[in-house]
Amino acid sequence: MQTAISSTEVVRNFSELLNNIKYRGDRYTVVRGGKPAASLVPVEPVRSGVTLADLSTIVHAFPHLDRSDTSFAADVITAAHSQPALPEALSWE
Repeated sequence: MQTAISSTEVVRNFSELLNNIKYRGDRYTVVRGGKPAASLVPVEPVRSGVTLADLSTIVHAFPHLDRSDTSFAADVITAAHSQPALPEALSWE
């Protein structure tokens, strides 16, 4: 379904309208002088991306670390300890 929108609203909200068209697939009929003047529609179909509901499935598909391999944990700890210290006082305070 296309939403009717005035040309003034299009000018004021153009960036937002483009995002709605691109990411949500919204369609607009631009009305000027009380008559339809143009349509704003997606150039290509909106792809249904990954949703938050898919997160659990994605995480479970990750490769699992071997719990007996302690070298990864040791590497992480070594990297954490080798980070430079934060300055005691920030110069812009």
